[in-house]
Amino acid sequence: MPAPSLSPRVLRTALLLLALSAGAASAQDAQRVFVVGDSTASAYGTERAPRQGWGMQLQSFLDPAAWQVRNHAQSGRSARSFIEERWLAPVERDLRRGDVLLIQFGHNDEKVEDPSRYNEPQRAFPQWLMRYVALARAKGATPVLITPLARRKFERGSKSDQLLDTHGAYAGAVRELAARERVGLIDLTAASSDWLRALGDEASKPFYMQVPEQAQADDTHLQERGAVMVACLVVRGWERLAPALARQVVRDTDCGAPEDALARRRAQARPSLLQHEADIALQQPGPHGGAGATTAYPFFADAPGLGIAFRKRVLHKGAGIGLHPHDKDEIYYVVSGTGRYIVDGTLRDVGAGDAMLVRPGSTHAIQQAGDGDLVLLIAYPATPKD
Repeated sequence: MPAPSLSPRVLRTALLLLALSAGAASAQDAQRVFVVGDSTASAYGTERAPRQGWGMQLQSFLDPAAWQVRNHAQSGRSARSFIEERWLAPVERDLRRGDVLLIQFGHNDEKVEDPSRYNEPQRAFPQWLMRYVALARAKGATPVLITPLARRKFERGSKSDQLLDTHGAYAGAVRELAARERVGLIDLTAASSDWLRALGDEASKPFYMQVPEQAQADDTHLQERGAVMVACLVVRGWERLAPALARQVVRDTDCGAPEDALARRRAQARPSLLQHEADIALQQPGPHGGAGATTAYPFFADAPGLGIAFRKRVLHKGAGIGLHPHDKDEIYYVVSGTGRYIVDGTLRDVGAGDAMLVRPGSTHAIQQAGDGDLVLLIAYPATPKD
Protein backbone atom coordinates (compact mmCIF):
# COMPACT_ATOMS: atom_id res chain seq x y z
CA MET A 1 0.00 0.00 0.00
CA PRO A 2 1.58 3.35 -1.02
CA ALA A 3 2.44 5.84 1.72
CA PRO A 4 -0.07 8.70 2.05
CA SER A 5 1.07 11.93 0.36
CA LEU A 6 1.28 15.19 2.28
CA SER A 7 -0.59 18.23 1.11
CA PRO A 8 1.56 21.25 0.17
CA ARG A 9 0.20 23.15 3.17
CA VAL A 10 1.08 20.36 5.62
CA LEU A 11 4.50 19.98 4.01
CA ARG A 12 5.20 23.72 4.33
CA THR A 13 4.16 23.63 8.00
CA ALA A 14 6.40 20.63 8.69
CA LEU A 15 9.36 22.30 7.02
CA LEU A 16 8.75 25.51 9.00
CA LEU A 17 8.65 23.57 12.27
CA LEU A 18 11.88 21.80 11.36
CA ALA A 19 13.54 25.14 10.57
CA LEU A 20 12.33 26.67 13.82
CA SER A 21 13.50 23.70 15.86
CA ALA A 22 16.89 23.80 14.13
CA GLY A 23 17.15 27.53 14.88
CA ALA A 24 16.19 26.94 18.51
CA ALA A 25 18.80 24.20 18.82
CA SER A 26 21.41 26.50 17.29
CA ALA A 27 20.45 29.29 19.69
CA GLN A 28 20.72 26.89 22.64
CA ASP A 29 24.17 25.77 21.50
CA ALA A 30 25.49 29.35 21.35
CA GLN A 31 27.22 30.81 24.36
CA ARG A 32 25.77 34.00 25.77
CA VAL A 33 27.44 37.25 26.73
CA PHE A 34 25.46 39.68 28.89
CA VAL A 35 26.28 43.40 28.97
CA VAL A 36 25.40 45.52 32.01
CA GLY A 37 26.35 49.16 32.06
CA ASP A 38 25.38 52.71 31.24
CA SER A 39 24.51 54.86 28.22
CA THR A 40 27.86 54.36 26.52
CA ALA A 41 26.94 50.68 26.02
CA SER A 42 23.12 50.73 25.90
CA ALA A 43 20.82 50.31 22.91
CA TYR A 44 18.87 53.17 21.28
CA GLY A 45 15.96 53.33 18.88
CA THR A 46 16.09 54.98 15.48
CA GLU A 47 14.55 58.12 16.97
CA ARG A 48 17.88 58.70 18.77
CA ALA A 49 20.01 58.24 15.63
CA PRO A 50 22.87 58.58 15.09
CA ARG A 51 23.47 57.77 18.77
CA GLN A 52 24.56 54.21 19.54
CA GLY A 53 26.11 52.35 22.45
CA TRP A 54 28.97 49.95 21.89
CA GLY A 55 26.80 47.05 23.08
CA MET A 56 24.70 47.51 19.92
CA GLN A 57 27.73 46.63 17.79
CA LEU A 58 29.16 43.79 19.87
CA GLN A 59 27.27 41.04 17.99
CA SER A 60 28.74 42.21 14.68
CA PHE A 61 32.15 41.00 15.91
CA LEU A 62 30.96 37.59 17.12
CA ASP A 63 29.90 34.51 15.18
CA PRO A 64 26.15 34.31 15.88
CA ALA A 65 26.33 30.51 15.84
CA ALA A 66 28.84 30.69 18.70
CA TRP A 67 27.70 33.74 20.69
CA GLN A 68 24.48 35.58 21.48
CA VAL A 69 24.71 39.11 22.89
CA ARG A 70 22.19 40.11 25.57
CA ASN A 71 22.60 43.86 26.01
CA HIS A 72 20.98 44.98 29.28
CA ALA A 73 22.88 48.28 29.63
CA GLN A 74 20.67 51.23 30.55
CA SER A 75 21.18 54.91 29.91
CA GLY A 76 21.79 57.06 32.98
CA ARG A 77 22.45 54.23 35.43
CA SER A 78 25.28 53.78 37.88
CA ALA A 79 26.42 50.54 39.49
CA ARG A 80 24.08 51.43 42.35
CA SER A 81 20.95 52.59 40.50
CA PHE A 82 21.11 49.72 37.99
CA ILE A 83 20.57 47.33 40.89
CA GLU A 84 18.22 49.45 42.99
CA GLU A 85 15.93 50.08 39.99
CA ARG A 86 15.91 46.33 39.34
CA TRP A 87 17.54 46.43 35.91
CA LEU A 88 19.76 43.58 37.10
CA ALA A 89 16.75 41.35 37.92
CA PRO A 90 16.31 39.85 34.40
CA VAL A 91 20.05 39.18 34.20
CA GLU A 92 19.94 37.46 37.59
CA ARG A 93 17.02 35.35 36.36
CA ASP A 94 18.57 34.31 33.02
CA LEU A 95 22.30 34.08 33.76
CA ARG A 96 23.59 30.51 33.76
CA ARG A 97 26.75 28.45 33.81
CA GLY A 98 29.07 29.16 30.87
CA ASP A 99 27.75 32.69 30.24
CA VAL A 100 29.98 35.78 30.28
CA LEU A 101 28.96 38.98 32.10
CA LEU A 102 30.59 42.21 30.86
CA ILE A 103 30.32 44.91 33.54
CA GLN A 104 30.96 48.59 32.68
CA PHE A 105 29.98 51.44 34.98
CA GLY A 106 31.58 54.67 36.18
CA HIS A 107 30.15 57.58 34.22
CA ASN A 108 27.11 58.05 36.45
CA ASP A 109 28.76 56.80 39.63
CA GLU A 110 30.83 60.01 39.44
CA LYS A 111 27.77 62.31 39.73
CA VAL A 112 28.17 63.59 43.28
CA GLU A 113 25.17 65.90 42.83
CA ASP A 114 22.82 62.88 42.54
CA PRO A 115 22.80 60.68 45.67
CA SER A 116 20.66 58.03 43.93
CA ARG A 117 23.52 57.34 41.54
CA TYR A 118 26.70 58.62 43.19
CA ASN A 119 29.25 56.17 44.56
CA GLU A 120 32.51 57.42 46.03
CA PRO A 121 35.36 55.53 44.32
CA GLN A 122 37.33 54.11 47.25
CA ARG A 123 34.66 51.91 48.85
CA ALA A 124 31.10 52.33 47.57
CA PHE A 125 31.85 51.98 43.85
CA PRO A 126 33.87 48.72 44.13
CA GLN A 127 31.35 47.35 46.66
CA TRP A 128 28.51 47.79 44.16
CA LEU A 129 30.60 46.35 41.35
CA MET A 130 31.33 43.36 43.55
CA ARG A 131 27.59 42.58 43.55
CA TYR A 132 27.79 41.86 39.81
CA VAL A 133 30.94 39.77 40.20
CA ALA A 134 29.35 37.74 43.00
CA LEU A 135 26.20 37.16 40.94
CA ALA A 136 28.19 35.86 37.97
CA ARG A 137 30.23 33.54 40.12
CA ALA A 138 27.17 32.22 41.95
CA LYS A 139 25.59 31.36 38.59
CA GLY A 140 28.72 29.70 37.21
CA ALA A 141 29.23 32.54 34.70
CA THR A 142 32.45 34.45 34.01
CA PRO A 143 32.52 38.10 35.16
CA VAL A 144 34.64 40.60 33.21
CA LEU A 145 35.12 44.13 34.58
CA ILE A 146 35.47 46.99 32.10
CA THR A 147 36.81 50.44 32.97
CA PRO A 148 34.62 53.31 31.69
CA LEU A 149 34.88 54.66 28.15
CA ALA A 150 37.03 57.80 27.95
CA ARG A 151 35.28 61.10 27.40
CA ARG A 152 36.43 63.17 24.43
CA LYS A 153 37.79 66.06 26.50
CA PHE A 154 40.85 67.84 25.13
CA GLU A 155 42.70 70.78 26.66
CA ARG A 156 44.55 72.99 24.25
CA GLY A 157 48.26 73.20 24.98
CA SER A 158 51.19 75.13 23.60
CA LYS A 159 52.53 72.13 21.65
CA SER A 160 49.52 69.84 21.22
CA ASP A 161 46.07 69.18 22.62
CA GLN A 162 46.05 67.06 25.78
CA LEU A 163 43.34 64.49 26.50
CA LEU A 164 41.99 64.97 30.02
CA ASP A 165 41.50 62.01 32.34
CA THR A 166 37.92 62.48 33.55
CA HIS A 167 37.55 59.11 35.28
CA GLY A 168 40.59 59.13 37.54
CA ALA A 169 39.96 57.14 40.70
CA TYR A 170 36.94 55.37 39.18
CA ALA A 171 38.96 53.61 36.50
CA GLY A 172 41.58 52.90 39.14
CA ALA A 173 38.96 51.35 41.42
CA VAL A 174 37.90 48.93 38.67
CA ARG A 175 41.51 47.93 38.04
CA GLU A 176 42.17 47.40 41.74
CA LEU A 177 39.00 45.33 42.22
CA ALA A 178 39.86 43.15 39.22
CA ALA A 179 43.37 42.53 40.57
CA ARG A 180 42.21 41.86 44.12
CA GLU A 181 39.38 39.52 43.16
CA ARG A 182 41.23 37.95 40.21
CA VAL A 183 38.55 39.01 37.77
CA GLY A 184 39.23 39.50 34.07
CA LEU A 185 39.75 43.16 33.18
CA ILE A 186 39.23 45.03 29.91
CA ASP A 187 40.87 48.42 30.43
CA LEU A 188 38.62 50.39 28.09
CA THR A 189 39.61 53.69 29.71
CA ALA A 190 43.22 53.13 28.69
CA ALA A 191 42.42 51.70 25.25
CA SER A 192 39.93 54.43 24.32
CA SER A 193 42.25 57.14 25.69
CA ASP A 194 45.11 55.89 23.51
CA TRP A 195 42.75 55.83 20.53
CA LEU A 196 41.52 59.39 21.19
CA ARG A 197 45.05 60.75 21.66
CA ALA A 198 46.12 59.21 18.35
CA LEU A 199 43.11 60.76 16.58
CA GLY A 200 43.41 64.17 18.21
CA ASP A 201 40.70 66.68 19.06
CA GLU A 202 39.29 67.52 15.64
CA ALA A 203 39.54 64.07 14.04
CA SER A 204 37.82 62.39 17.00
CA LYS A 205 34.65 64.49 16.78
CA PRO A 206 32.82 62.32 14.17
CA PHE A 207 33.03 59.28 16.48
CA TYR A 208 31.18 60.98 19.33
CA MET A 209 27.83 62.77 19.30
CA GLN A 210 29.26 65.95 17.85
CA VAL A 211 26.33 66.54 15.48
CA PRO A 212 25.96 70.23 14.52
CA GLU A 213 22.81 69.62 12.45
CA GLN A 214 21.13 68.38 15.66
CA ALA A 215 22.77 71.10 17.77
CA GLN A 216 24.60 68.39 19.73
CA ALA A 217 28.14 68.70 21.08
CA ASP A 218 28.28 65.58 23.25
CA ASP A 219 31.72 64.25 24.22
CA THR A 220 30.43 61.21 26.15
CA HIS A 221 28.12 59.31 23.80
CA LEU A 222 28.92 57.66 20.49
CA GLN A 223 27.76 57.70 16.89
CA GLU A 224 27.72 54.44 14.92
CA ARG A 225 31.35 54.65 13.81
CA GLY A 226 32.36 55.27 17.42
CA ALA A 227 30.21 52.40 18.71
CA VAL A 228 31.84 50.03 16.20
CA MET A 229 35.33 51.14 17.21
CA VAL A 230 34.66 50.84 20.94
CA ALA A 231 33.05 47.40 20.45
CA CYS A 232 36.24 46.45 18.61
CA LEU A 233 38.34 47.64 21.56
CA VAL A 234 36.17 45.61 23.93
CA VAL A 235 36.48 42.45 21.83
CA ARG A 236 40.23 42.99 21.46
CA GLY A 237 40.53 43.18 25.25
CA TRP A 238 38.30 40.15 25.66
CA GLU A 239 40.45 38.13 23.25
CA ARG A 240 43.48 38.88 25.41
CA LEU A 241 41.67 37.39 28.40
CA ALA A 242 40.38 34.39 26.42
CA PRO A 243 42.60 33.70 23.37
CA ALA A 244 40.30 30.89 22.18
CA LEU A 245 37.64 33.54 21.52
CA ALA A 246 39.56 34.59 18.40
CA ARG A 247 38.21 31.55 16.54
CA GLN A 248 34.66 32.87 17.06
CA VAL A 249 35.37 36.50 16.11
CA VAL A 250 34.25 37.31 12.57
CA ARG A 251 35.75 40.78 12.18
CA ASP A 252 39.23 42.21 12.38
CA THR A 253 40.11 43.43 15.89
CA ASP A 254 43.42 45.05 15.01
CA CYS A 255 41.98 48.41 16.07
CA GLY A 256 42.77 51.42 18.21
CA ALA A 257 46.26 52.77 18.80
CA PRO A 258 49.29 51.74 20.88
CA GLU A 259 49.99 53.58 24.10
CA ASP A 260 53.10 55.18 22.59
CA ALA A 261 51.44 56.24 19.31
CA LEU A 262 52.32 59.94 19.81
CA ALA A 263 55.93 59.14 20.69
CA ARG A 264 56.23 56.92 17.63
CA ARG A 265 54.81 59.70 15.45
CA ARG A 266 57.35 62.23 16.74
CA ALA A 267 60.20 59.77 16.24
CA GLN A 268 59.29 58.81 12.67
CA ALA A 269 62.27 59.17 10.35
CA ARG A 270 59.95 58.57 7.39
CA PRO A 271 56.66 60.34 8.11
CA SER A 272 53.42 59.42 6.34
CA LEU A 273 52.59 61.64 3.35
CA LEU A 274 49.66 63.11 1.47
CA GLN A 275 49.94 64.16 -2.18
CA HIS A 276 47.54 65.61 -4.72
CA GLU A 277 47.88 64.53 -8.32
CA ALA A 278 47.73 68.11 -9.60
CA ASP A 279 51.08 68.78 -7.92
CA ILE A 280 52.94 65.90 -9.60
CA ALA A 281 51.42 65.63 -13.10
CA LEU A 282 53.92 64.90 -15.89
CA GLN A 283 53.11 65.10 -19.60
CA GLN A 284 54.80 62.17 -21.34
CA PRO A 285 54.64 60.30 -24.66
CA GLY A 286 53.27 56.76 -24.59
CA PRO A 287 55.73 54.56 -22.63
CA HIS A 288 57.52 51.54 -24.06
CA GLY A 289 57.11 52.76 -27.64
CA GLY A 290 53.39 53.53 -27.30
CA ALA A 291 51.68 56.10 -29.52
CA GLY A 292 50.12 59.41 -28.48
CA ALA A 293 50.26 61.59 -25.37
CA THR A 294 49.79 60.55 -21.76
CA THR A 295 49.79 62.18 -18.34
CA ALA A 296 51.70 60.39 -15.58
CA TYR A 297 51.20 60.89 -11.84
CA PRO A 298 54.15 59.25 -10.01
CA PHE A 299 52.83 59.25 -6.45
CA PHE A 300 55.49 59.26 -3.70
CA ALA A 301 58.29 58.76 -6.20
CA ASP A 302 60.78 60.39 -3.83
CA ALA A 303 59.56 58.70 -0.62
CA PRO A 304 62.54 56.92 0.99
CA GLY A 305 62.27 53.25 1.84
CA LEU A 306 59.04 52.64 -0.08
CA GLY A 307 58.90 49.11 -1.47
CA ILE A 308 56.16 49.74 -4.03
CA ALA A 309 55.69 52.06 -6.95
CA PHE A 310 52.20 53.50 -7.34
CA ARG A 311 51.26 55.41 -10.45
CA LYS A 312 48.25 56.89 -12.14
CA ARG A 313 48.53 57.13 -15.92
CA VAL A 314 46.02 58.75 -18.24
CA LEU A 315 46.11 57.59 -21.86
CA HIS A 316 44.62 60.40 -23.93
CA LYS A 317 42.80 59.75 -27.20
CA GLY A 318 44.89 57.54 -29.48
CA ALA A 319 47.55 56.86 -26.87
CA GLY A 320 48.91 53.54 -25.67
CA ILE A 321 51.56 51.73 -23.68
CA GLY A 322 53.67 49.74 -26.14
CA LEU A 323 54.34 46.01 -26.01
CA HIS A 324 57.08 45.21 -23.52
CA PRO A 325 58.36 42.23 -21.49
CA HIS A 326 57.92 41.89 -17.73
CA ASP A 327 60.41 40.82 -15.07
CA LYS A 328 58.21 41.64 -12.06
CA ASP A 329 54.58 41.51 -10.99
CA GLU A 330 52.51 44.52 -11.99
CA ILE A 331 48.85 45.40 -11.50
CA TYR A 332 46.82 47.66 -13.76
CA TYR A 333 43.39 48.86 -12.62
CA VAL A 334 41.01 50.69 -14.96
CA VAL A 335 39.46 53.67 -13.18
CA SER A 336 37.52 54.98 -16.17
CA GLY A 337 37.37 54.80 -19.94
CA THR A 338 37.83 51.85 -22.24
CA GLY A 339 40.83 50.19 -23.79
CA ARG A 340 42.24 47.19 -25.62
CA TYR A 341 44.55 45.04 -23.55
CA ILE A 342 47.09 42.69 -25.14
CA VAL A 343 48.85 40.07 -23.04
CA ASP A 344 50.78 37.04 -24.27
CA GLY A 345 49.20 37.18 -27.70
CA THR A 346 45.56 37.58 -26.57
CA LEU A 347 43.41 40.70 -27.01
CA ARG A 348 40.74 41.78 -24.51
CA ASP A 349 38.45 44.79 -24.27
CA VAL A 350 38.72 46.37 -20.81
CA GLY A 351 36.82 49.08 -18.95
CA ALA A 352 36.16 50.59 -15.54
CA GLY A 353 36.53 48.04 -12.76
CA ASP A 354 38.79 45.64 -14.69
CA ALA A 355 42.10 44.74 -13.05
CA MET A 356 45.01 43.10 -14.84
CA LEU A 357 47.83 41.22 -13.12
CA VAL A 358 50.90 40.84 -15.31
CA ARG A 359 53.38 38.16 -14.14
CA PRO A 360 57.11 37.89 -14.88
CA GLY A 361 57.74 36.36 -18.32
CA SER A 362 54.66 37.93 -19.93
CA THR A 363 54.60 40.60 -22.59
CA HIS A 364 51.75 43.08 -22.67
CA ALA A 365 50.46 46.37 -24.05
CA ILE A 366 47.34 48.51 -23.66
CA GLN A 367 45.68 51.00 -26.02
CA GLN A 368 43.07 53.68 -25.38
CA ALA A 369 39.76 53.10 -27.17
CA GLY A 370 36.60 55.14 -27.62
CA ASP A 371 36.15 58.86 -27.07
CA GLY A 372 37.27 59.34 -23.47
CA ASP A 373 40.61 59.09 -21.70
CA LEU A 374 41.66 55.69 -20.39
CA VAL A 375 42.62 56.20 -16.72
CA LEU A 376 44.80 53.54 -15.09
CA LEU A 377 46.21 52.95 -11.61
CA ILE A 378 49.43 50.97 -11.73
CA ALA A 379 51.32 49.29 -8.85
CA TYR A 380 54.49 47.20 -8.86
CA PRO A 381 57.45 46.39 -6.58
CA ALA A 382 60.11 49.06 -6.60
CA THR A 383 63.63 49.33 -5.30
CA PRO A 384 63.33 51.20 -1.98
CA LYS A 385 65.07 54.56 -1.80
CA ASP A 386 67.35 55.25 1.15
